[in-house]
Amino acid sequence: MGFGRQVYEFLKAASIAHAQWDMEVSTSILKNRKKLLFLMILALPILAVSFVEASDFIGSKTAYGPAFYTTQIFLVSIAVGLAAGLITGCIGAGGGFIITPALMAAGVKGILAVGTDLFHIFAKAIMGTAVHKKLGNVSGKLAIAFLVGSGGGTFIGGAINKGLYNKDPLLSEFFISSIYAVLLGFLGFYALFDFLRASRKESGSDAHGGSHGGPAGVTGMALKLQNLNIAPMITFDEDFVPGGKRISGWIVAAGGMIVGILAALMGVGGGFVTFPMFVYVFGVSSMTTVGTDILQIIFTAGLGAIAQYAIYGYVFYTLAMGMLLGSLLGIQVGALTTKVVKGIHIRGFYAMSIIAGFINRVATLPKKFVELEYLNMSKELVNGIEYVGNIVFWIVVALFGAWVIGKFIVNIGALRQEG
Repeated sequence: MGFGRQVYEFLKAASIAHAQWDMEVSTSILKNRKKLLFLMILALPILAVSFVEASDFIGSKTAYGPAFYTTQIFLVSIAVGLAAGLITGCIGAGGGFIITPALMAAGVKGILAVGTDLFHIFAKAIMGTAVHKKLGNVSGKLAIAFLVGSGGGTFIGGAINKGLYNKDPLLSEFFISSIYAVLLGFLGFYALFDFLRASRKESGSDAHGGSHGGPAGVTGMALKLQNLNIAPMITFDEDFVPGGKRISGWIVAAGGMIVGILAALMGVGGGFVTFPMFVYVFGVSSMTTVGTDILQIIFTAGLGAIAQYAIYGYVFYTLAMGMLLGSLLGIQVGALTTKVVKGIHIRGFYAMSIIAGFINRVATLPKKFVELEYLNMSKELVNGIEYVGNIVFWIVVALFGAWVIGKFIVNIGALRQEG
């Protein structure tokens, strides 16, 4: 239980850190009229295209087609981005974990959902991240060692996904769904236990699901790793500790490789793991970590999206654009709504949204087992299980969205006065 709790706290901190980055980037884009105008210009041709039945493309045997535009697909992607943005903005965590499962639930092939999500993150990072404001706290040597590892990791993760898909598209779908089922199940049920425990205590503290900062001291693991003298050694945090701290470049590169593999396998950009890895595992200060995290998201997501997915046709640009537009709105509405709702309610919806994603992915596995001829079950039964999982997921997402938007509209007067 102790180890499980540590892993959960690590992943929760990761999710919170990624949500903070997402909110910062979205705010930066919305405050810049030129960036907004650019997005609108890109969106106009998509909206102008005549309607084509989405089922002819999404979920069909033709897995990809980067230039394929339909109004329905574009609107679905905006809805997915809006839901993820509401979760990110309102809960302060978790939205990034929902996008790939939501795209798959809408019928998008798993490898295409991963590549598109990764490209969406890369596009958002390029447009919205004000890197120059953070570079003063970046350790160049630390960043280079990490990016060397993460670059290699994206090639490994991308090769795994492409290899599985080329061997059998069903195997690829099964693999991606299994990863998300394990991750979302672990996160969701721990979050549910936290919510129930907080409900019993009737505690209103920690209203947004966790602390948004790093630990005050250096962890035992970080001290052990820093004491390993394996050349080349990298010095960092000179501005915060006399003489700075030191860690082996091989350790940092190994951490980067793990992040790169996860980014390429899951389409999450890797940023959600970098923050807790630097703070908890490497012992890097929060200030240095923030700057390095921004750089690694751009390079890791960019390398993964372009070199591992886009050049092979596994990026659906229409979906990426719609998700970006939807998430910009959702994050702002969600963030404002936190001012007028109770923290305990937010915790509950966080647990519900993650568990709904878990149910959705788990419900697809029996059908995949049957299609891969690992199980012998009737088609009607496995299709029914998958259908129920889809319905549960979209009902929970719709209820959450309606609740947040409803709270926002009812309290819009009070929010204006606060603003």
